[in-house]
Amino acid sequence: MIRIPMLSPSRLDPFPPVATALREPDGLLAAGGDLSVERLLAAYAGGIFPWFSAGEPILWWSPDPRMVFDTGAMHVPRRLRRWLRGCDWTIGADSAFAEVMHACAAPRSGQDGTWIGPEMHAAYARLHAHGHAHSIEVRDGGVLVGGLYGVAVGRMFFGESMFSRASGGSKVALLALAQVLNGWGWPLLDAQVRSPHLATLGARTMPRQRFVATVRELAGLPGRSGSWTALFPALTGAALAAG
Repeated sequence: MIRIPMLSPSRLDPFPPVATALREPDGLLAAGGDLSVERLLAAYAGGIFPWFSAGEPILWWSPDPRMVFDTGAMHVPRRLRRWLRGCDWTIGADSAFAEVMHACAAPRSGQDGTWIGPEMHAAYARLHAHGHAHSIEVRDGGVLVGGLYGVAVGRMFFGESMFSRASGGSKVALLALAQVLNGWGWPLLDAQVRSPHLATLGARTMPRQRFVATVRELAGLPGRSGSWTALFPALTGAALAAG
């Protein structure tokens, strides 16, 4: 039987040290608590995120190693770069947060359900309303073809989920986000767990201890709270290819 600490839903308990997280399943740290804005921000600032399915308690994770992007060292595969040169898709931020979350929650091929349930929708909508959760939208004309959402704390961005309705939609969103964050002086973008798909764009693993120390430093720096709609520069696929 797996035994992990249980957090109280009625008070803001501190999270256990991330070094106590389980090795199997990798990174499971605690259960319970709630998804209040205060608890979520404390979690992300400590290198922890929630991830649970319907019927489960809230589960908190801090895997080791962590997958991250260096925002100034994204890799654009040659074939994708050639395609981007002729791409007139436009990229913006925070104009369709709820729609992006719903698109990310849609079951993928071969999946029966989603971990982005009603509790998660409500929690991240609150974070968005408080200026801490953000969406990146990729549009072909006026049609949403890809995007992602995540959480910003200080000068650290934590990616949560992304989607594509047209081939390359999520990659364009990720590349655009990294380019903008790099321009703002945000060096790291959290991708949570290892994925061959993300590795093709330059993601690398970082030991948890170093990741958490880096996050604590970056989360303590002044960031950009509030809506990013006006802050996010107007970008096209062609601009990403050139950048």
